[in-house]
Amino acid sequence: MPEFIGKTLIVLGLGIVILGIIVSLLGKWPGEGTGLGWLGKLPGDIFIKRDNFTFYFPLSTSIIISIVGSFLLYFLLKR
Repeated sequence: MPEFIGKTLIVLGLGIVILGIIVSLLGKWPGEGTGLGWLGKLPGDIFIKRDNFTFYFPLSTSIIISIVGSFLLYFLLKR
């Protein structure tokens, strides 16, 4: 059992690193502007800005990332 947990953590860590590299490179893609600039600015994300106060809660973005992540894990870990 500990071997499975260790291997799973290594795979998840590598996946996060690869995803981070992809997102970083998308921001530098020529002619594409900000890459994933739409992520975090979806309808349903809460953004309140006052004089000296800013509140941001990415509700829709969190839900979409959760759904996509759940599908990926379902298909990758399916036996």
